[in-house]
Amino acid sequence: MSDHGLERWRLILGAPAAGGLGELTGDAAGQDAALSWLYGRDEELTRRDIRRDGGPGPSRLTTVDWLDGITRLFPKETVERLQRDAVERYEINDIVTDPAVLERIEPNPALLRAVLRTKHLMNPEVLRLARRLVDTVVRDLVARLATEMRQSFSGARARRASRFKQARDFDARRTIRANLGHYRPEERRLYVQTPYFLSRSRRELVPWQVILLVDQSASMLPSVIHSAVTAACLWGLPGVRTHLIAFDTEVVDLTDDVAEPVEVLMKTQLGGGTDIARAVRYATGLIERPRRAIVAVISDFYEGGSENDLVHGVRELAGQGTIVLGLAALDEEADPAFDRKCAQRLADAGATVGAMTPGELAAFVAERVGR
Repeated sequence: MSDHGLERWRLILGAPAAGGLGELTGDAAGQDAALSWLYGRDEELTRRDIRRDGGPGPSRLTTVDWLDGITRLFPKETVERLQRDAVERYEINDIVTDPAVLERIEPNPALLRAVLRTKHLMNPEVLRLARRLVDTVVRDLVARLATEMRQSFSGARARRASRFKQARDFDARRTIRANLGHYRPEERRLYVQTPYFLSRSRRELVPWQVILLVDQSASMLPSVIHSAVTAACLWGLPGVRTHLIAFDTEVVDLTDDVAEPVEVLMKTQLGGGTDIARAVRYATGLIERPRRAIVAVISDFYEGGSENDLVHGVRELAGQGTIVLGLAALDEEADPAFDRKCAQRLADAGATVGAMTPGELAAFVAERVGR
């Protein structure tokens, strides 16, 4: 088959289209085999009596063969999508529990999520290899968020005159305004007699506590990952004391490990029940200066404990001047699924409820801290 357009349709439609579009050859045949190995197991196709594969060939592929093949045959973005579907849609767990696979695989966020879901299945040797994957992805996330953090927390130059005349501190706006009387229309030039400069002193930062309460339920996994990364980036910033608390029906204070997000993630236990009210009570006990505290409850708000106790706890925090954020998602998509009724009750009690990316949360904290 030589027509590129027909080849693409043949890859999309699979073996059932071979009669009308012809057989694939070369790399295209390899791509078709890789797609069939993965998507041929789709139950929806079985119910509709549609076979994505065209025979016994693709089924003989091992996971290692498949990974080697897609890495050679597809662009990086497609490889990551195929890997994500393999681990999240079809739960092919040996992608992250087979040492031979882990030694070959290119780390990415989808695989990080898969490792955290399946780490309890791993023996020590596999866990060591999986930890390398976790470390690589987390370091990349930290590096990207740290750049945003530095921009948010870099401070602002005070807008007052400086007697030190340095080009980098030139106050163009004030200089133009003060010298408008020297503008010559016929020459279309402004003659500056008195230049002005800004002071480079920074705002004094008043210490704040930032307490992240993170729901460990399985549906919150992307937010768990980004909460650990966010806490690590906030740790040690001027004017901020960061706490990281994970909860299900129990509350675990991870603050001692907050500077090591890989350690935090490897200690998380996904699943189980949810008692948000208990976590809020724990956070309340940590607060030293209520009007200098931000409590971010990161949860889908499906409360397994007492919803009335949760609402009461949030109302108490808001009443004492603490900023309460109810974040149904803290990840790069900020596209949550959550209990809207419970979230509305928390908003009525004084919380600000929504979803944020880690960068947006950093900007929010920086704005409060810098006031």
